[in-house]
Amino acid sequence: MASPTENGNKEIEEISVMKMQLNNGQSMPVIGLGTWRSLPASVYQAVKDAIDLGYRHIDCAHSYGNETEIGLAIKDKIDEGVLKREDLFVTSKLWCTYHRPDMVRVGCEQSLRRLKLNYLDCYLIHWPTAFEESKDLYPMDEKQKVIFADYNFVSTWSAMEELVDQGLCRTIGVSNFNKRQIEEILKTALIPPAVLQVECHPYLNQKRLIGFAKENDMVVVCYSPLGSSHTPYEKPGKYKLLENPTIVEMAKKYKCNPAQILLRYQIDRGNVVIPRSITKSHMKDNLDVGDFKLTKEDLLEIDQLDINGRIMDFKVAAGHPHHPFENDEF
Repeated sequence: MASPTENGNKEIEEISVMKMQLNNGQSMPVIGLGTWRSLPASVYQAVKDAIDLGYRHIDCAHSYGNETEIGLAIKDKIDEGVLKREDLFVTSKLWCTYHRPDMVRVGCEQSLRRLKLNYLDCYLIHWPTAFEESKDLYPMDEKQKVIFADYNFVSTWSAMEELVDQGLCRTIGVSNFNKRQIEEILKTALIPPAVLQVECHPYLNQKRLIGFAKENDMVVVCYSPLGSSHTPYEKPGKYKLLENPTIVEMAKKYKCNPAQILLRYQIDRGNVVIPRSITKSHMKDNLDVGDFKLTKEDLLEIDQLDINGRIMDFKVAAGHPHHPFENDEF
């Protein structure tokens, strides 16, 4: 990889402004900062550092519990004159306890207040599974099982469309939906989903789902593109993804680190990536993937690592009629 003393800074700038065109005319930066599991105490500085490095895409969610700190970091950087609001692409997500159609706007407005924004660039239905309305993320019954609600995600989608009409968000989409569920939305959608955010990495390359999304003019955003070395869920694969010999050898070939290979893998497949980091040096490395591309042979070799190795299985919603992964659907 190019060093900062050569032309590395220029290439970081180029990759930070690379954008993916969405089906509504908006555009999304191809690399964003993921904030899942970033603690409130550390995410404020992480977002400020990311913006200073050139990140212009921040991925958030109500359920992450850190939108207030992210909003403060964004506000401070705007107040400092580092960037304008329109320079940023900010995503948030509707949580499962807000699926009742008249609660959708409530959920969106809460995120807007925490983020100190007047509008979201993108708002996603986080999961297709509706939970009972509650102040808790996971409302529990006496047996400590999540209480489900019977709202269908199609009616939730109709309420999402109203948010666009009301100017509260510019783009809407879905997260963790399977092919059949997306097809259900497309049957009646007045505004078709522009974005599909899913777990995606070489152990779960989502080839069929990505193909379906592209056929329906949806941009795929990959979360956990580096796998997970500290997940509360089971780790798929013999090796941690960053230590897989295929990835390590390819990194040597391109004189970069394994994380950069994994990010370039998704970008060269036409996807957006949102790697999570709170460390400035890692965030810089994650942007520094602009001076090489993987060959078709490289992509095919990485594809062979797929083992349908899902990290985020959402077991807490097991048994929900709209659980997206229980019937081996893609």
